[in-house]
Amino acid sequence: MRALLVCMLLLVTVMIVYSAVALGEDGMRARTDEAGASVGDYIRGMSP
Repeated sequence: MRALLVCMLLLVTVMIVYSAVALGEDGMRARTDEAGASVGDYIRGMSP
């Protein structure tokens, strides 16, 4: 029973940390979107 509780606590902790790192306003998703937007702007600015 104690092992199950510790396992669940660890799993919840990992999920909280992941969501904070990946999905926060300064997270990986926001940085990837910003990088993609800047590359897209550069490509659009190139003359054919």
